[in-house]
Amino acid sequence: MDRGFLKASLTLALSGVIAATAPLGATVAMAQSTRDAGAEAYVQAGARDVLGVLNDKSRSTEGKREAFRGIVNRLVDVPRVTRFVLGKYARTVTPDQYQRFATVFRTYAEGVYQKRIDDYHGEKVVVVTSLVRKPGDVLVTTQLSGGKMQQPTTVVWRVLGSAGQWKVVDVQVSGVWLAITEQQDFVSTIDNAGGKIDVLINQLAHDTNGEVLRAKK
Repeated sequence: MDRGFLKASLTLALSGVIAATAPLGATVAMAQSTRDAGAEAYVQAGARDVLGVLNDKSRSTEGKREAFRGIVNRLVDVPRVTRFVLGKYARTVTPDQYQRFATVFRTYAEGVYQKRIDDYHGEKVVVVTSLVRKPGDVLVTTQLSGGKMQQPTTVVWRVLGSAGQWKVVDVQVSGVWLAITEQQDFVSTIDNAGGKIDVLINQLAHDTNGEVLRAKK
């Protein structure tokens, strides 16, 4: 699958600062058949807020960036994603490395958003259904359509928590769990560097600078 498409979809689904406590593929079969209206309402409201910012023609580009950043902080468990995408290396990262990684990873994700800030024009997200895997762990299926999209796209959101305390922890687009894919890429990069986490940090910093420069063109 085209990684550019994944990143664009990830941007719309709260940028790529989302994660899971475990890969979904191994456990989804045990899901219950019930729906969770609270989780559905949370995702619908969050998606509406995201698209409201992206499609707001009255906001400046910088205004959209700031508003989007606030939505991410409110809806997403950012510390969880930061740990998750490091995979096995989350156990060995030093406090200094973690802080530097957390900073550059967040900036990298925002850089992807900034590059595509003008790509959305009137899209809508509608909740289709939800599936309770276990109490407090729900998959909410939505459909993204309209705007410049030629056909609807299914986006599945995994949320953890309870009434009034939900957090998005992963998003699936076109069958791909985005946080898990990011983790695989990051772990592979560190593995190929002989376990040196700083190599990943430096690479993300380099990629971030490129994204920011392209976004400003």
